[in-house]
Amino acid sequence: MAYEYIERFKKFGFGLFVHFGLYSVIGKGEWYMAQAKCPDKEYVKLKDKFYVDEKWAEKLVATAKNAGAKYITLTTRHHEGFSLFDTCGLSDYDAPHSACKRDLVREFVDACNAGGIIPFFYHTLLDWHNEYYNTDFPKYIDYLIASVEILCKNYGKIGGLWFDGKWDKPDADWQEDRLYATIRKYQPEAMIINNTGLSALGETGNKEIDSVTFERGKPFRVKSDGKPLAGEVCESLTDHWGYAADDICFKSTKDLISLLIDCRKFNHNLLLNAGPRADGTFTEYESALLGYMGQWQRKNDDFLSRSIPAETEAENADVFYDGEFCYAVTKGVPMLANANVARAEDRKTVTLKTDKTIKDAVWLDSGEKILLSDGKSYIVKPFDYGTSLYARVAKFRLV
Repeated sequence: MAYEYIERFKKFGFGLFVHFGLYSVIGKGEWYMAQAKCPDKEYVKLKDKFYVDEKWAEKLVATAKNAGAKYITLTTRHHEGFSLFDTCGLSDYDAPHSACKRDLVREFVDACNAGGIIPFFYHTLLDWHNEYYNTDFPKYIDYLIASVEILCKNYGKIGGLWFDGKWDKPDADWQEDRLYATIRKYQPEAMIINNTGLSALGETGNKEIDSVTFERGKPFRVKSDGKPLAGEVCESLTDHWGYAADDICFKSTKDLISLLIDCRKFNHNLLLNAGPRADGTFTEYESALLGYMGQWQRKNDDFLSRSIPAETEAENADVFYDGEFCYAVTKGVPMLANANVARAEDRKTVTLKTDKTIKDAVWLDSGEKILLSDGKSYIVKPFDYGTSLYARVAKFRLV
């Protein structure tokens, strides 16, 4: 099956996005260089302060697994132009020539392979450091493609490449066919993703693209012409993508779980970003928040990894199907508590719009049997006191 790798990608459900670079040293976000108008000759000095924890990649993979992520997309080079990988002589603006003196992409891939996580590579298209980006664009494209070729050749099999920044020069000749042909030469089953940015959510732009991107947006169904097309929503835990010490606007687990369900409703993945500090490690809050995401996912993994959106619709639930079981997901489920400490909420009734009958219904998070009011409806039971998971999944057969 020619596009089996795309179908596999659709089943991942959840991935971890990691923005890591010299901007992590400053701690003011990944666009610091541009937003603060920091001259390149000053910004490059940050590489002499770029000391990375020896176990950063192992800790990253452990955090991703605890979060329930199936893959990690790492910024091998962001817009600042600094590479986390050995550029093999193309430039000395890379991790082996920084204070850490190591190929961080090699460490990342090795840790992913050891931990059962699929590595993906983010690579910028725009570049604030390379002089040819503004003075000799064809020569810059040669540099860009040579860099991507190194990533495709030197690190074994990867899950895909994730590009970003074409929107910076929308009328330029990016030589996309040549770029994608280079990837296919070495990584025929790598997902090719090119972020169209906030201005063009859900668009592809080239026939070789395997997944569209919804950056900080709500997903919708994508149309494919000939080959299957995946979808991926990328969102960050905070307002920044890279580490920002003064950004305390973290999203809630409710919002993140709700977004994950919305993604799966359209058979898309959620790529959730966290920005490591300069040493490559996450803050305690980020690690904990990702862990709570994993806690919910582990209780509902059958729905996330096995099922696809079902044709059957329902009131007060989104319905999924894995070929044998249905999964009806209801958001905003309250917890039982004393009336003096928690406001009572009306219980939702899920009614399936089908001629078939519900059989063998249980709550996926507990295995408890569901009491059916008839063959097509049930009342969503609140979580028992001591448990509050926001969204509840009913598992059943339709016969």
